[in-house]
Amino acid sequence: MIRKNLHLAGILALAGIILFAAGYLAAWFFGPRLTGDLPYLSLAIAALTIIGAGYTLNNFIQSYVLGVRRLTEETRVITSVNPKHRVNVEVPSDIKRLTEVINAFADRYQSAVNDQSEQIEKAHAQLEDEKNRLAALMSELTEGVLVCNLEGRILLYNNRAKQLLKSAPNSAGRNERVGGFVGLGRSVFGLIDRNAITYVLEELRERHKKGNARLVSQVVTTAANGQLVRTRTAPIISHTDEINGFVITLEDVTQQTDRSRRRDMLLQALTEGVRSSLANIRSAIETIEQYPQMDPRKSVQLRKVIADESFTLSSRLNQITSDYDTYLKADWQLEEMMGSDLLWAIQRQFEDKLHVTTILDGHDDNLWLKVDSYSVVQALSLMVARLKEAYQVTEIKLCLRQSGQLAAMDLVWPAGKADLDTLWSWQNQIYTAKNDESAPALREVAERHGGEVWLQPNKETGMLMLRLLLPTTQPKPSLSVPTVQGSRPEYYDFDLFHQAGQNPEIDNRPLVELAYTVFDTETTGLNPASDEIISVSAVRIVNGRLLRQEIFDQLVDPKRSLPRTSAEITGISGEMLRNQPTIEQVLPSFQKFTEGTVLIAHNAAFDMRMLQIKEQQTGVKFTNPVLDTLLLSAITHANHKDHSLEAIAQRLGINIIGRHTSLGDAILTGDIFLKLLPLLAEQGIVTLAQARAAAEETYLARIKY
Repeated sequence: MIRKNLHLAGILALAGIILFAAGYLAAWFFGPRLTGDLPYLSLAIAALTIIGAGYTLNNFIQSYVLGVRRLTEETRVITSVNPKHRVNVEVPSDIKRLTEVINAFADRYQSAVNDQSEQIEKAHAQLEDEKNRLAALMSELTEGVLVCNLEGRILLYNNRAKQLLKSAPNSAGRNERVGGFVGLGRSVFGLIDRNAITYVLEELRERHKKGNARLVSQVVTTAANGQLVRTRTAPIISHTDEINGFVITLEDVTQQTDRSRRRDMLLQALTEGVRSSLANIRSAIETIEQYPQMDPRKSVQLRKVIADESFTLSSRLNQITSDYDTYLKADWQLEEMMGSDLLWAIQRQFEDKLHVTTILDGHDDNLWLKVDSYSVVQALSLMVARLKEAYQVTEIKLCLRQSGQLAAMDLVWPAGKADLDTLWSWQNQIYTAKNDESAPALREVAERHGGEVWLQPNKETGMLMLRLLLPTTQPKPSLSVPTVQGSRPEYYDFDLFHQAGQNPEIDNRPLVELAYTVFDTETTGLNPASDEIISVSAVRIVNGRLLRQEIFDQLVDPKRSLPRTSAEITGISGEMLRNQPTIEQVLPSFQKFTEGTVLIAHNAAFDMRMLQIKEQQTGVKFTNPVLDTLLLSAITHANHKDHSLEAIAQRLGINIIGRHTSLGDAILTGDIFLKLLPLLAEQGIVTLAQARAAAEETYLARIKY
């Protein structure tokens, strides 16, 4: 309407100018032939009146109508998204007082918001502590954990689950990945066999109906990445005694199953080999018994058969026993831990349980071990318990140091009347304490760790030393989760219990309920027809929250030289792109990451055009709905000319971090989109269909690539 009024004012002013010019020319040309000046004067007055009316109307619209409209937009920013923003709009002096009042109100409003924020922060601190405890607990669990709603949407997961279910190279060893993405709001059925989960849930539902107290079901199934996993599923019961979700714990049993299969094969081979050898031995013995007067040469041959078969049987048994023991070793759970932590556990066990004084006689703080700490502590504890019981040993010195590729753990105590032969025999015995607590033999523990154990007396000091060699390792780097904020990444969102499932017909869904993938690309230039993608990055929005730990961030080898200007702007050098995946390898994974979401980009026409051009080359076509923050900004701030990321972020009070990197721009775009949502809602734009329709009406929607 305002644009039409401006158009009308312009037409009136132009008409007045034309009419005035026409009157002037007519007076000059026809003046001598006409009598009197009244007609000319009337024409001039009319023309000047029209000009004045048009000029006055234009000034009125510019100053009062558009000025008040801009004032409204600025005020909406203060009340909705950025209390720090202040009105700075050129308006007539008679309403300038209104801007001062608005800014004064903004000062008070910001002060009130700050006070409220402080109170909320204090109230939120305790909840944040609980969340951090939960996150810490989840991260330390050795089993993977998934919490899902009844539709199979993931509400919570830990790092172990992400590692177990992450995509892996295909069976041909190519770079294409198989498997799914673990993330909030994603379907668990894309990660674990749907039939297995459905079967378990039906079973648990029936048990619950019958009042069965044991509501845990265990199955072994195949994950999408090919891993064989043991799942334990338990239902989540609501206060109305209904199942509204379920918890799945995951354990990788691929290697364990393979070892069991190999042990079965060994047992089968042993059975077949023994049966054949025993048959030959039995036949030879029966022949000798039936014919006691047989020819001596024949008797020698039969006895040689018995001897050969016995030797073969003995060799086979030794070999299979060795192989079987190897597979048993593999079943021991060897985990990385600091040597100082193992010493502390041993000291605590000796002193608290055995009441034996333990002196730490030195250790390397940087020494890491790969051990089954429980079996080591138990075996040493029961050994010391026998020493105390038999020889009244009440003090032990404990030392742990690097010894070549292994670590040497030394236990030193006074020799007293100890019998070395007895002590040597103890190493090979499984000892059961008075409380029926037992442990494997110390030598068995050493062998299964690939180490050794021995006793060494020192006649000069009168001390005995027991040395246990254990394997060392280098600790794996901790999982690095890219994040802009300094707080612990959040892996849970229980509001998703109430989220509706994904539906192809999502146009009428509220914007705040949808899942989004906010993405950005970096390219060798600004011409989609001739330039190449060198980086693709994305971050997910679920349930109105930007999930900074759920990202896609991949450099792309463009298979061409990189222009200097591109390297200067993006910070990506040709060296960084060398040996990176090509666009044919990257886009399939990126499409998998975007499944079931709405795509968001700033100036999306450019990024989508870059993807569309690669459709034939990669065979990947993106059919997701698309929203453009450039157009959404034009909706909410129609009277602002600058809709760049920097300008929008400044208006909305968003810190600009990591510009001109695809991941940095994607995160910034996500922050902007979340700030625009309440501004869109104030204009009655609350669904995806309404947002797309409004975006199409903006003048910026005409940009094409």
